[in-house]
This record gives sequence, C-alpha cells and structure tokens, in this order.
Amino acid sequence: MSNKRLFCFSLGMMEILPGRCVPIAKRELMYAGTAGLACWLAGVIFINRKKTDDAISVMTEAAETMLKEDVRVWVFPEGTRNHSGSLLPFKRGAFHLAVQAQIYFCLKSVLHPTLPGKCTVQILPGVPTKGLCADDVPALADKVRGMMLETFTEISNERPGKEPGGGH
Repeated sequence: MSNKRLFCFSLGMMEILPGRCVPIAKRELMYAGTAGLACWLAGVIFINRKKTDDAISVMTEAAETMLKEDVRVWVFPEGTRNHSGSLLPFKRGAFHLAVQAQIYFCLKSVLHPTLPGKCTVQILPGVPTKGLCADDVPALADKVRGMMLETFTEISNERPGKEPGGGH
C-alpha cells in the first residue's frame, strides 16, 4: 500500500473509530512517513510482530490501560492485509488481550470491499470472555472467526452486481 493510500486509510479509520478507541498496528507502520506520524499522533498501539516477548508485553500493557482508563482497542485479528477474498487464520493476540482484560470481545465490524473505494460494514454481537483463561483462547479465536466468516460470506453474496448464492 502506498504511503498516500495508507495516510488516507488512517485518516478514514480515525474518523469512524468510536470514542476512546485506538487500533493496534504493526510497528513498521510507525516509519511510514506522514501516515506513520498520523498514526502515532492518534495514539495507535504499535506492536513488534517479529519479537513475541515484546508483543506480549505491549498486549499486557494494553489490557491494563483498557481497564484503568476505559480505553477500547481495535484489532485486526488476521494480523496482515489480505487479498484472498476470504478470511485468513486469526492471530491469537487479540483473544489473549480480551481474556486477560476479562472484557467482551466485540465484533464491531466485518469489512468487505463492494466497489472500488467502498466497503460494507456489519456489526456483530459481542462475545463474553469473563471467566476464560489462556487455555480457552484457541476455542475463542475459532468461535469468533467462524462468526465473522459466516457474516463475511453473507456480505459477499449480497454485493451489488452479484446474485444471491454466489452467482454473477
């Protein structure tokens, strides 16, 4: 993604985020020129995906901040851009964060590009994590991915110019 597109995406995302909400992004974006600066100024939580210990400590700190300061965190559970037309397997960091903070894992949106420059957003119900522990994370991740994949498929079949059931 070019810096110009990344900058526009970052500004657009900041506009639609709910109050007191910050996204998590890979650390490399911090060095993406103007887009990186905009993300840093907006309070984006940067995570070093190449160093697991660093990523875990950032997520632990994020969980503490969420509870202390009533902050919400927006996580992209696939962990990377996806051009496949479906959902990639989910990384587990977001689920560890939700379990650690004992909060609802809110499925705020499933995005699907419909036409160039547009996307469909579907809000799903939250998933409780109260009482769950680290051993429950794989099942939680699978459950949430299943819910999102089902909605993603429904949205895909409702795209303009596409007949229900997947035909063109």
